[in-house]
Amino acid sequence: MAEFVYPPVIGAAHTLFKALDVRIDMKGAENIPRKGGAVLVSNHVGYLDFIFAGLTARPSKRLVRFMAKESVFRHKVSGPLMRAMKHIPVDRTQGEAAYQLALDSLRGGEIIGVFPEATISQSFTLKSFKSGAARMAQEAGVPLIPVALWGTQRMWTKGHPKDLRRSHIPVTMRVGEPMEAPTDQFAGAITRRVRERVQELLEAAQRAYPTKPKGPEDSWWLPAHLGGTAPTPAQVREAG
Repeated sequence: MAEFVYPPVIGAAHTLFKALDVRIDMKGAENIPRKGGAVLVSNHVGYLDFIFAGLTARPSKRLVRFMAKESVFRHKVSGPLMRAMKHIPVDRTQGEAAYQLALDSLRGGEIIGVFPEATISQSFTLKSFKSGAARMAQEAGVPLIPVALWGTQRMWTKGHPKDLRRSHIPVTMRVGEPMEAPTDQFAGAITRRVRERVQELLEAAQRAYPTKPKGPEDSWWLPAHLGGTAPTPAQVREAG
């Protein structure tokens, strides 16, 4: 079926990021399969993560269908675009329909994008992963593709104003090799392995990140364990 909306949206995003001088450093994009189904699993630190995670599939000429909360599809601007790009709305009170739609898409050879932390990590560290991505990969017989994003939180994230000026923000992305999801293993065990791999990729992205905070007032985007002033996971839980 012809894609009339998704490719132009990707092109527009790429043009916008160039205009803003977003310095994208992407490695491992060759790990995105050129054909067949796969579950792309990414960490989640900012509102634009689905765009950047989707860009990792651009060199392979693939489109990623993301599972996103249903409220995004009700928005007057994003809703029509999300539907036209065939992303999958998730109603957290009735998730079975979205899960089945994602399974059907995987079996049809699509790449499904999942943020297994479910919500943005305000500590900018990895939260626990839900097992849905592993279960989908098992049932559909497709691999999991681990992805780590870093720097996107500086553009727009929860609790901070968006910065879409020409501010030269670097974004580092790392894509790992496909991981199998055997049906004779527990989904929880597979999920733990995927999370460990995303953690490794995230640490690699952080080591490669070319800039540091300019001072204490600019260290909000750096996790506490790396010397930043972002809240710790415990502080996030207490505030929530």
